[in-house]
Amino acid sequence: MEENERDKGGEVEIWSWGAGTDGQLGTTRLEDEHLPQLLDLPRFSSAGPISLLACGGAHVLALTTDGKVVTWGRGTSGQLGHGDMVSSLQPKHVKLLESFVMTHVSAGWSHSGFVSDTGCLFTCGDGSFGQLGHGDCKSHCSPVKVSYFDSKHVDQIACGMRHSLVLLKGTGLSGDQVYGFGSGKRGQLGVSMDNTRSISVPQATVGLEGVEIISIDANGDHSAALSALVPGVVNIVYLINSSSLLLLYLVPPQKLMGICTPGEEDLVALQMFTALGVFLHLCASPKLLLDGITCGGEVFMLGGNRHGVLGDPQKGSQVKHLSEESREENLEKVQGLDGLNVVQIAAGAEHSALNRVIKTWGWGEHGQLGLGNTYDQISPQAVRLGHRLPGQHTMIKVYCGSGFTFAIKAVIPSQT
Repeated sequence: MEENERDKGGEVEIWSWGAGTDGQLGTTRLEDEHLPQLLDLPRFSSAGPISLLACGGAHVLALTTDGKVVTWGRGTSGQLGHGDMVSSLQPKHVKLLESFVMTHVSAGWSHSGFVSDTGCLFTCGDGSFGQLGHGDCKSHCSPVKVSYFDSKHVDQIACGMRHSLVLLKGTGLSGDQVYGFGSGKRGQLGVSMDNTRSISVPQATVGLEGVEIISIDANGDHSAALSALVPGVVNIVYLINSSSLLLLYLVPPQKLMGICTPGEEDLVALQMFTALGVFLHLCASPKLLLDGITCGGEVFMLGGNRHGVLGDPQKGSQVKHLSEESREENLEKVQGLDGLNVVQIAAGAEHSALNRVIKTWGWGEHGQLGLGNTYDQISPQAVRLGHRLPGQHTMIKVYCGSGFTFAIKAVIPSQT
């Protein structure tokens, strides 16, 4: 959430469910939860109102409205930033960052990134692939400033499974720049047209020169960058994966034109669709999963359909584990959401969630769908977060980690 609902006078609740054996759910129990659990808010509110969550492999980062960071969950690689390699059941402040005002956080599989309001970047956790950006493959249990960006202003960091992306917002002629470091085995760094095993010093991504980038995302072994939405102009989502920079064009009247790889002269035609004011919101997963929301609240996805993650009942059967592995190259509309105006989506390792009315689907082995069981779901299913009083309005933000889900629910006071 970009603004905190408590500032509006509303009551805030934090819920979690799914894999919890490393303490990542914040319930103080080392066990999975198949239904949403209302967390003990005083333990969280003592750190200040939470404005943003980042869910990783089995750990969680929380950014408060006053720019402080608290973390919990698996800490065996130092990803919590507490100065040790110990997991934590309780949210704890990252003390080394206390003197800074932090504006952005990101959680990878076993590493973490933090950005301050002055543009400084800090990383900690597993560094065995160079994903911390310190010029070596060492791990760190406390946040360490990435010296490469000392003379630059970092705006965002996105942490994947074994790699990281950094966005620099340009001033003057420099323009926006995206840097990658860590594992590049599947081309997720975008630093060359050849697969790169791993790099520990940040390198600029090739192919984004002169493009205004508003957000970056990384998860699993792929990366994405979203360009600015300019009315009447081609809007592009850049997908970096398997040593290819994919270009997804959205052209008024918002018809999907296709995907191509640099070097190809012809545009490969894909499924066509039309919608008013289409824009794409990126939620990365290891299966090259791209989620898109239209201004009319429709959801489109592409990528691997294992466990029913694409939400298409025609692509599998509702069994405990779907064995068929399919990979969609066309944007597919997620079925079962008719009548809902979807305003936000999130994707985990192999499950997805959306809000306003929370619905989840995909991999359910750890209860991460919040439905009271461990079954996979091939179509969106409704999740209940307690009771809502008649006439009560709520705002919900959902976050997905690997096998677990968080939701922040705020009651919006009625205007009288």
